[in-house]
Formats: sequence, C-alpha cells, structure tokens
Amino acid sequence: MEDNVIQERSSTMSLFQKVFLWMFMGLLATGIVSWFTYSSGLTETIAFNMGFQIVALIEIAVVVVFSLFFRKLPPIAASILFFIYAVMNGICVSTIFYFFELDSITLIFFASAAVYGITGLLGYITKIDLSRFWPMLFVTLIIGVIVSIINIFVGNTMLDVILTWILLLEFFVITAYDVQRMKIMSEAGYDTTEKLHIYGAMELYLDFINIFLKILGLFGKRK
Repeated sequence: MEDNVIQERSSTMSLFQKVFLWMFMGLLATGIVSWFTYSSGLTETIAFNMGFQIVALIEIAVVVVFSLFFRKLPPIAASILFFIYAVMNGICVSTIFYFFELDSITLIFFASAAVYGITGLLGYITKIDLSRFWPMLFVTLIIGVIVSIINIFVGNTMLDVILTWILLLEFFVITAYDVQRMKIMSEAGYDTTEKLHIYGAMELYLDFINIFLKILGLFGKRK
C-alpha cells in the first residue's frame, strides 16, 4: 500500500515537472516572438493590415481543435498546436511594449509568476474539491468576457477596472482548479499516451498569460 502511494506521488511529480517544463517553453516562445515582433516593427505592420484579427482567429481555432480533439490527436500534433498557439499569442502580446514601460513589464512578469506559483501550490495541496466551483466560474468567466467586449465600445474606465479585478481573482481560482485537476487525473492514471503534460501545459499557460495581462493592466507603468 505504501509503495503504491509513493509510486503515485512520484508519477504526479513527474507529470508536473513535464507540465511546467512545457509551459516554460511555451512562455519562452511567446516572449521571444513578442519582443521580435515589436522590435522589428512587425506589430505596426500587422495592425495596419488587420493582421491581429487573423491571428486571433488562428488562436481560437487552435484552442477549439485542442479542446475538442485532444484525445484523438497524436502527441506530435498536440505539441505543434501548443507551440502554434504560443507563437500566435506572442504576436498579439507584442502590443504591450507600445503601452507599458519595459522595466514595468519585467517586474510585473516576475510578480505574476510568484503569485501564480503560490496559487498553483494552494491548488495542489488543498483538500477542498474545487470542481464544485467550476460551473459558477465558467458562467462568471463568460459573462465577464462578454461585458469586457461590450465595454470596448462603451469605454467606461471604472467598469474596466472592476472587470479586470473580477477576472483576475477568477483566474487565481481557475489556476488552483486546473492544478488540482491535473493532480487528480495523474493519480487516477487518466492518460497513458504521454499527452497529459501537453494538455496541462496549455491550460496553465493560458491561466498565467491571463493573470499576467490582468496585473499588468492594473499596475503597469504606462508610457
């Protein structure tokens, strides 16, 4: 019995090592592409040619395919989709360099990483079943996204700040939930095709990007 527990813990730790390695590689790809796109002037070119709409559509398509067909995808296809998304997201994220000081972006990135790490750790060690909060989180997230899109045209600054705080707190809980879900799936032997770490990396990558952008929007030093 004790040997089984040790083996489960070892398997879980191995999974999270792979998850965070892939997540790190995805963030690295996003960072490199983002800085190159900005520093080379491609951000302006893409913006003037409505290229961001195309990039956004590609991102949505990747997420849909990744979510709906993940179980049927071979590992290499899942890996390619993950990095396609990271690269496309890097192009979109390049716009932050036009609006925020570089030192502020750097500081908030590491601050976000620290808060994100604490949130993920809480999700890993908590005994509370976070899945029971998922329906409420999902509904709140959808409503928040819809209201945020509407507010782009309305331009209410106070509403924007309130929504940013709400979504930031929501992504803290979602991060904890995703970590807990990865842990449970690993312990249950959910995936035997060596793809679970890619799925986990995508989920946690999305969580981190959202947390980083929300904190940057709230506390970033604007140009």
